[in-house]
Amino acid sequence: MHIKKRTLFVGLMALFLAFSSQSQQKKRPNVILIITDDQGYGDLGITGNDQIKTPVLDAFAKESIRFNNFYVSPVCAPTRSSLMTGRYSLRTGVRDTYNGGAIMAPNEITIAEMLKQGGYRAGVFGKWHLGDNFPSRPNDQGFDESLIHLSGGMGQVGDFTTFFEGNRSYFDPVLWHNGEKEKYTGYCSDIFADNAVAFIEENRDQPFFCYLSFNAPHTPLQVPEKYYQQYANIDPSIAFEKNNSASRKMSEKDKEDARKVYAMVTNIDDNVGKVLNKLDTLGISDNTIVIFMTDNGPQQLRYVGGMRGLKGSVYRGGVRVPFFFRYPSQFKNSGDIETTTAHIDVLPTLAQLCNVEIPSDRKIDGKNLFPLLNDKSVDWGDRSLFFYWARRYPELYHNIAIQKADYKLVGQTNYNSPIEEFELFNINKDPNEQQNIVEENTSLATDLKNELETHYQELIASENIMNQPLIVIGSEFENPIILNRNDASGQRGIWDQEEIYGKWEVHIKEGAYNLKFKFIKPVEAQGRMFLETGAVVNQMKNEAKTDIIEMKNVTLPEMKGSLVPFYMVNRKRIFPFWVQLEKVN
Repeated sequence: MHIKKRTLFVGLMALFLAFSSQSQQKKRPNVILIITDDQGYGDLGITGNDQIKTPVLDAFAKESIRFNNFYVSPVCAPTRSSLMTGRYSLRTGVRDTYNGGAIMAPNEITIAEMLKQGGYRAGVFGKWHLGDNFPSRPNDQGFDESLIHLSGGMGQVGDFTTFFEGNRSYFDPVLWHNGEKEKYTGYCSDIFADNAVAFIEENRDQPFFCYLSFNAPHTPLQVPEKYYQQYANIDPSIAFEKNNSASRKMSEKDKEDARKVYAMVTNIDDNVGKVLNKLDTLGISDNTIVIFMTDNGPQQLRYVGGMRGLKGSVYRGGVRVPFFFRYPSQFKNSGDIETTTAHIDVLPTLAQLCNVEIPSDRKIDGKNLFPLLNDKSVDWGDRSLFFYWARRYPELYHNIAIQKADYKLVGQTNYNSPIEEFELFNINKDPNEQQNIVEENTSLATDLKNELETHYQELIASENIMNQPLIVIGSEFENPIILNRNDASGQRGIWDQEEIYGKWEVHIKEGAYNLKFKFIKPVEAQGRMFLETGAVVNQMKNEAKTDIIEMKNVTLPEMKGSLVPFYMVNRKRIFPFWVQLEKVN
């Protein structure tokens, strides 16, 4: 049995389960956490976009407590790891969206695991993006029910069951249900929502945690025609140019992308309606916490309320998102909260509201939102928020920022630049980050830079960054195992290239294995297949043109390190698209 190094927390969990009565469990609220993918702050009617149709979410927001200065990470996997753990993503081992950097360490404690103390059943539906193999899958991290696609997006290289479907990857997909491939019929967002609704109905008599994590409106921009037709004739540049202070204009492609995104969001709106209606039908709305948020700013150019930056940027357009919180039996009144809050605050907040212990054997970066929920005018105190985004690891001082109170320091410069080359904004007076005031506030900027450096140095030295999470091969919990391109590292920007150096960081259990190496295109005959595992190299001549090469009964040693497969032919070194390993003894 897989045992994680979290002895203290497990002990606390056992005590809570032992002493929780049935009546106590019934008083605990259900939790539904809805997050969308690449839906920006401006992709809702209630946030000022008069071209998009989101009647359900607009009505829900009006019934909710609205956090108007809520922040996330600039990209998806870091946001999701922070959301699940209450910790900055670098502490969890998540440092990228691919390149082997989107695997969350198994010693992290997720919301799902935390809520087990209160007898919760947990289900995830949609995008996980925190590891596709044991021991980092949802079912390894506290979820009882899991219906997900792989990697960062359907149709991407890591999601090999939909990659070859091209412009149909969002329709009739092969998904992963509790770790097993299963074919589904319909559009992906409908499938995820329908299965979330079924989970809610099945668990209505006990506390449940439903994590509905839509992969839309992430690329590829695919949507049922009936939704697209609602936007086929609009000009999205009208709202954008009216609210955008920069001189940048939307291209025709930008406009068409926006039409598709709006259509995908309207489909999400309908699906959120299904969830909320089910709560009403079951009579459990009052005792259910429902949260709606998005994971980062928009990927494509479109209306974002005039803010600067898109997905991947540390400016507000990349990191400020809507966050609506509804819990009718506890908080009767809706309203606006202007205090700066973030994704890391969700876990500690749910710990209090669900009457479970927060993990005490690690640093939780988030703050409990309960005082704000209880009294919107309370002085919550100032704290700094750290933002960064770069491939592989943070880059000092490029696309990196710290925000504290009304001020935000942004680095888009060199590692050794003087303070005058940074940007300082008063986001209370200048919410669109247009006026750099660093030259007249160098003392304040220097203090913020020093605090940013403290965050940076602490986070890059995190245990799970220094010792990156490993994929376990040969475990009874996943055999056979398929290693995909999203979790491969090696050369920067490894994606669907053929001639590229790649590898997976793994923990191999000693034994005999049958292996399959899948290539994007058939490789030429008369080459040799190589598998390097530490000092042990196995190689075999291939006699035929083929896209799958098999090596059977290969003895592999116990090893923690790099698994390096490649095919050599005509002086070319070709990296497989995926590798399957089955332990046979």
